[in-house]
Amino acid sequence: MNLPASTTADAVDETFDVIVVGFGGAGACAAIAAAEAGTRVLVLDRFYGGGSTIHSGGVVYAGGGTAQQEQAGIADTVEGMYEYLRLEVGDAVGEKTLRRFVEGSREMVEWLGRQGLEFEGSLCPYKTSYPTNRHYLYYSGNELASGYADVAPPAPRGHRTHARNFSGATFYGRLRESALRLGVTFRPLAEVQSLVVDDGRVVGVEYDAPLPGREPGGWHRKFTELAAKAHVWNPAFGARLSAVAVAAARRRSTRRRVRATGGVVLTTGGHGFNRELVARHAPAWAGLTALGTAGDTGAALRLAADVDAATSHLEKMSGWRFLSPPSAFMRGIVVSAEGARIANEQLYGATLSTPLVEDHHAHGYLVVDAQTWRSARGQIREQSAFFHLPQLAYLFGPAGHRRAATLAELARGQGIDPAGLEKTVREYNETAAAGLPDPFGKNGEFHRAIGDGPYYSVDVSARASSLYPFPFITLGGLVVDEDSGAVLRRDGSIVPGLYAGGRSAVGLCSNSYVSGLSLADAVFSGRRAGAHAAGGSVPSTQREFA
Repeated sequence: MNLPASTTADAVDETFDVIVVGFGGAGACAAIAAAEAGTRVLVLDRFYGGGSTIHSGGVVYAGGGTAQQEQAGIADTVEGMYEYLRLEVGDAVGEKTLRRFVEGSREMVEWLGRQGLEFEGSLCPYKTSYPTNRHYLYYSGNELASGYADVAPPAPRGHRTHARNFSGATFYGRLRESALRLGVTFRPLAEVQSLVVDDGRVVGVEYDAPLPGREPGGWHRKFTELAAKAHVWNPAFGARLSAVAVAAARRRSTRRRVRATGGVVLTTGGHGFNRELVARHAPAWAGLTALGTAGDTGAALRLAADVDAATSHLEKMSGWRFLSPPSAFMRGIVVSAEGARIANEQLYGATLSTPLVEDHHAHGYLVVDAQTWRSARGQIREQSAFFHLPQLAYLFGPAGHRRAATLAELARGQGIDPAGLEKTVREYNETAAAGLPDPFGKNGEFHRAIGDGPYYSVDVSARASSLYPFPFITLGGLVVDEDSGAVLRRDGSIVPGLYAGGRSAVGLCSNSYVSGLSLADAVFSGRRAGAHAAGGSVPSTQREFA
């Protein structure tokens, strides 16, 4: 086994019970769980904390009868939530683990409430990828789509943190505050270089960070936060800014070694900005733009490789090409360059994006009739969350769409095979007019014939426009023991003293992503890893099925 140079615990600078590497959503939950168990916790972060969570929508997937669902008059059951998630989760985790998550869902929301987070049951009355500031409970996945609604009664389970606009900053901020209140020690600008291993057990880490009194000034934190925001919307520019911030910190950094008597928890996020890893495991996604922060380079995978850790689902990605809002767009059809339909247009954006990227070279086109176009324009004011406005302005502006009197003319202008599009529309209309099931499973108000022109098309390809972005995140990571969150070796044995959570590990959403499931998994897996690293037990609602 190729271990790093620092393989013993000699010359230790500090000792803590638990060390958490990465202070995003999963890291904060791990730190809180370990601190609640009465242990001394150190959190190390390459920047100032927050990770991708701080830039997220702050949505947590929960159900089975939460207080917010009851407030909205929604009747949801544990079994209904389980049956639905079974379709989304697949074999990413075992049945017992999925049941533990579902059974503990209501308690998870209550636990988040004790950390200072607020949720409420203002139900969004239409299907959307993210609700406006009027709504905080919504159908955040495929619950209403055919094939899913047939298996489990649909229920809205997207619990958006109560805060204006994008709620992720509030979600993370409350968790951070809770961790610090509990006495967690946080050390920013700490780049972990290697694990410290003693007789096969992970007993600490080596990291580089500025010594107290040598940190960069206040400008550095503001500059780093600016770089992180830029990284989300313009990764190339954000990466250049982040490089400046990292270089300034490294010039002041000193190598240190810290011991963990209980365990080390890796919660460093995904690996979307590690181009080599993405190209190796998911070549269809390699040329697309990752979503996240400059820290999403697979640090957990690098660190754990030295202890022969197993990885899985590294080929799984989640891209975002949402048709809604406006919800009327789901009445249209999405076709390939050959004019053939790609998927059920009702599907959640990430579910639709997978065949678009992996089966159709990331090229696709939305085609709608005149009535649908008018309806969509009328929904802009009512349905558009603040961050959708630039995209919608582009889509409905002259540069964002094409218009033609006939389908053949539209196809030629958009680069679609005219005969293929006309054939697809004809077959689609015949099925809808006869009241027959849609071969792709579209149902309800959205399964209606394409009517009269003029016809409109929108290029929904992955590289359509910088104003209409198509980002993706990675879903796979380190393989962990599902009862404890302990990292497993390639031979299936546990790496003593090493845990992982969030997008650094295989978890609930490693096969299929719907809004809120990644943050819910961060809470679930973070708490599990933190509690076990601390030597305690998992929360009682999670212990029942262990």
